[in-house]
Amino acid sequence: MNILITGGTGLIGQRLCKVLNSAHQLTVLSRSKHKAHSLLGSDITIIEDLASLTNLNQFDAVINLAGEPIAEKRWTEKQKHAICQSRWTITQQLVELFKASDHAPKTFISGSAIGIYGRQNAQPITEDFDQYNQEFSHTICQQWEDIANQAQPHTRVCNLRTGIVLSQQGGALKKMLPPFKMGVGGRIGSGQQFMSWIHIDDMVNGIIWLLEHDALSGAFNFTAPKPVTNKTFSLELAATLNRPAFCPVPATVLKVLLGEMSDLLLYGQNVLPEKLSQSGYQFKHPDIKEALQDLLSK
Repeated sequence: MNILITGGTGLIGQRLCKVLNSAHQLTVLSRSKHKAHSLLGSDITIIEDLASLTNLNQFDAVINLAGEPIAEKRWTEKQKHAICQSRWTITQQLVELFKASDHAPKTFISGSAIGIYGRQNAQPITEDFDQYNQEFSHTICQQWEDIANQAQPHTRVCNLRTGIVLSQQGGALKKMLPPFKMGVGGRIGSGQQFMSWIHIDDMVNGIIWLLEHDALSGAFNFTAPKPVTNKTFSLELAATLNRPAFCPVPATVLKVLLGEMSDLLLYGQNVLPEKLSQSGYQFKHPDIKEALQDLLSK
């Protein structure tokens, strides 16, 4: 297949490109050709602006992973705007290119996140859940999905409601490792909030599963089938590193340091990948203990 990928130099995108590149022709949108080639290899086609395209006729599929990292900076109004527009604008541009295509790609896989559900209690959440909590994370994801879904008359759309992606190359796990390695890690706040996580291998393999199964469409929770509380995650991470986990981070401290962004750490959702599992996808890393052992032994 000839595949267009946005966000190809990000945490998920880099791994996905490396896996797909052996069997498919890839075109990656990146603001820097030099950076993209250095990360992805010289044999991948790089474009620096979607404005260079008038349609998507040459592509068989589009995978849209672009977006400003949500947890990199304090949520000022300026940063909130950047987070939203980095997702919404590119997705809208892609939708317009789908509409302008005489032979549109058959598949549009577009990013989203479990933040669409907002903060929730411990009840299990599947894709049919619609009791959303109206907050910033919901606003980002709902609009993101609504824009992507405008391409449906021209292609099938799959929205990736992604959980916490675990990888040693970046993301949440890389940020957690230093204090835990020093023996000063611990739960965050009460520790009772759920962490719906997914191993980077299952994240990438799940995207490829959707790419290869034409009958699948709609929203998919990209989380492992066994979510855990933050306390359980902290204990498992410490045990994997052979370190203690007795230094909790008080909620008040996080709120002072991070402001509204602390909500991402202090609240959670117990999200289950019902549609992905029912479609026949077999998770390689369904258990947090094994997943951490696999990642940290590499």
